[in-house]
Amino acid sequence: DVQLQASGGGLVQAGGSLRLSCAVSGITWDHYAVGWFRQAPGKKREGVSCIGSIDGSTRYADSVQGRFTISRDNTKNTVYLQMNGLKPEDTAVYYCAAVLLQNFGLTSRSSYNYWGQGTQVTVSS
Repeated sequence: DVQLQASGGGLVQAGGSLRLSCAVSGITWDHYAVGWFRQAPGKKREGVSCIGSIDGSTRYADSVQGRFTISRDNTKNTVYLQMNGLKPEDTAVYYCAAVLLQNFGLTSRSSYNYWGQGTQVTVSS
């Protein structure tokens, strides 16, 4: 079975940091990119960042560029999202998802094949 296990969410004050982890199992690791998405109450799910497998290419939403950093540990089949300078508007449930490399990117959420369960991030002002 394919599993994506997201963790690391929590409550933090504005300006603080969190690191999310996404542990992936059940897929051929090198064939997939992994992305992070988030969904705030009453809003659509939006792409935050994604990372490829072979060359480690990355993409970021404009809203997080320069504050968030995505990385992957190929020895642990895990992707991380380091979030610095958090703002109240970053409050959302964060989901990780896997997509075949040919569909790498953040623009087509429906292209993602597998999804994790989500982890809550709350940033207080």
